[in-house]
Formats: sequence, C-alpha cells, structure tokens
Amino acid sequence: MTKAFFDHISTTPLDPRVFEAMRPYFLEWYGNPSSHIHDQGQAALRAVDHARAEVAALIGAKAGEILFTSGATESNNLAVLGAAEGAGAGKRHVVVSEVEHFSVMNALTPLRNAGYEVTLLPVDGNGVVDPDAVRKALRDDTALLSVMHANSEIGTIEPVGPIGRIAKEAGVTFHVDATASAGHIPMDVREIPADLVTLSAHNFYGPKGAGALYLREGTKVAPRTFGGFQEMGYRAGTENVPAIVGMGAAAILAGREMGAWAEHLSRLGEILWDGLAAIPMLHYTGHPSERLPGHVSFWVEHVEGESLLLFLNMKEVMAASGSACSSNLRGRDEEDLVASPVLRAIGVPSDICTGSITFSLGKGNTVDEVRLALDALPGIVERLRAMSPTYLDYQKRQAKGG
Repeated sequence: MTKAFFDHISTTPLDPRVFEAMRPYFLEWYGNPSSHIHDQGQAALRAVDHARAEVAALIGAKAGEILFTSGATESNNLAVLGAAEGAGAGKRHVVVSEVEHFSVMNALTPLRNAGYEVTLLPVDGNGVVDPDAVRKALRDDTALLSVMHANSEIGTIEPVGPIGRIAKEAGVTFHVDATASAGHIPMDVREIPADLVTLSAHNFYGPKGAGALYLREGTKVAPRTFGGFQEMGYRAGTENVPAIVGMGAAAILAGREMGAWAEHLSRLGEILWDGLAAIPMLHYTGHPSERLPGHVSFWVEHVEGESLLLFLNMKEVMAASGSACSSNLRGRDEEDLVASPVLRAIGVPSDICTGSITFSLGKGNTVDEVRLALDALPGIVERLRAMSPTYLDYQKRQAKGG
C-alpha cells in the first residue's frame, strides 16, 4: 500500500542533493571555522561563508545579514527577546499577532515578567491580520512588531508587505517568522521591509538543526547566548558546519525550483480541497486563496481530530492536527487536548470542534496518494461520528425539531 506523508509543514524529507553537499563536511572537511590558521579550519570557514551567501540569496538579502542558528525556535527567541532588549530602556511595548508560533508566544513570558506590555493583534475568520489594526496598535514606545509570513496550522499567508511598511513609517522593528513559507513562496526583503526574518532549513528540504535569522543592517539586537564571537557576536558556539552547508544547498534548490514545486502542490491541493467537500459538516480553515500551496486544513463537526489522525495512519496516510509543537499539550485532565490557540483566534466553536486536520503536501506527493486519503476519509469520519457523544446529542435535538 502507498504510504502518503502529508505532514510537510512539520518537516520535509532531506533532498538527496542536499545530503551529497553535506557529506564531505562530516568525513573529510571536519574543521572548526574558528580555527582558520590551518587548512581544515579554512575549508570549514569557506563553506559557512558560502552557505551564508546562498541563504541570503533566497530572500534577497546580503550575506552579512544572515546569522546561523540551530533552528526556527532559536531564531524566533533571538528576534523577539533580542530586539526588545536592543530597543533600549524607553521601548517597553511589544505587538504580536495572536496566531504566532509557540516560540514567539512563549518568548513573551519573560518580557512580561520584565515589565514589558504586550498587545495581541486579532485576526479575522480566515486568520488574516488587518494592517489597520497594526497601525492602531503601534505606539511611540513599541520596541517590536512580530507577524508571521504564513501560518503552519491553517495555511493563511499574511499581508506582511503592507504591515512592514506601516512598521517602517512608525520606526518600529518588524520581525517576520517565515518558517512555514521560506523556500515555498517568494520572500524578498528588498520588497518586504522586514528587519528580522526567521528561516528553518528542515522546512524546505534541508537538514534539521539548522536555521537562520536575517538581521537587516542597522537593526539593534542583543545576543542571547554568550561565549565566543561566532556569528558576528550574536550567537556564540561552534557552527554546525554540515547542517549549515545543507541549509545553503537547500536554499539554492528552493530558489531555482520553488515555482515548479508550487505549481505541482497547488494542483494536488485543489484535488484534495474539492474532494473533501463531499464530507458532511466539514469546514475548511484559513484563507481560501491566500494560502500556502498544497496546504489544506479543516475540521469536522463532532469528530475528534486526534482520533481521525490515528485511523488515517492505519490507512498509511500521515497528517497533522494543529501545530506540530502543540500536539502534546493537554489540559488539567490528561485525556483532554488543549484547544488550538489558532482555532480559538479564528472563532471555531469549541463545543463541536475537537481538533483540526492539516494536510501539507510535499514535492514528492502524487495524485494517487491524494486519492488514497480521499477514499479513506469518509468512512473514518462516519465511524467516529457514530461514536461521538456530541453528535448523538445533535441527532436528538434534530429529532425534536431543534
């Protein structure tokens, strides 16, 4: 049976060409980039610098504006905490959208503890931030504005261009988390006035353990790790050379091929979207058109998302419920999953929704795999709904005429 992996928003398979680029830096050129007196160190340093230029090219940046990190979480923490501290004593206000990733939202806790005021920007029913709401939220003491480029759970692409221009007019540092979007849709810092941009290698067919933070020239950020002076003093610690090389290789491939990937994924996404429409009481989430290619998300009335995923997995179909970083969150009762903050933000009713489903397709997926999911879903939904207490109550109410 075909095994269909539809959870590319949480991670993508390493492209074999990326693996081949990384291989020599595990076995042959294993030097430390800081030891640049000898040949091994010089080779490692050249490899890191080359990768820096490759990652910069993906988003239209300069090589010197790219800082390598261990991944998106570290980049987001450095951006939020570092920019807030770097803004100075008179700037004690931070603005973020209410659908940001946990690595942004949880970084707000130490800021609040330190006396910062936080404003959460609401979103509409499609998960879109209104630029006018951004304009109204910014103040003279605002240190940072953070709005993601695209949401991993519902696929919505945010209007970061207009939002960035508003931030620039107000003189506020603007951070964009592009973890879900970079390498899949265009992101050019020459057109989008972002001061900080988070990138993650394993989200565009690169290796895990490698990320980057774009830091526009002149933007003030305080470091979060201390030791040596690697990464221009912003991120101490010996660089993960093989992973950095892999990120650079993945960035080059994405720059060349993302258009073809997007066309393929959009076609598969349309087939999946249209096929799901036959399932009763199914509701799509996210913007219907301004969304990541190959991303389809939804919830079904009276059907638990986690159970649906388990049954899909038995049919060799692998998808996700909510954010990959929130699937293990539970309430006071260990059996109860915590409601997705994103679903709450877009107004999904908690009494009949117990989990959303996200299908995020990848460049290697096929029409046959999509058909496999569409063939499996109706029967699974029917079976789970028949066991749902809320659906039984619904049927009783309908029978009584209300």
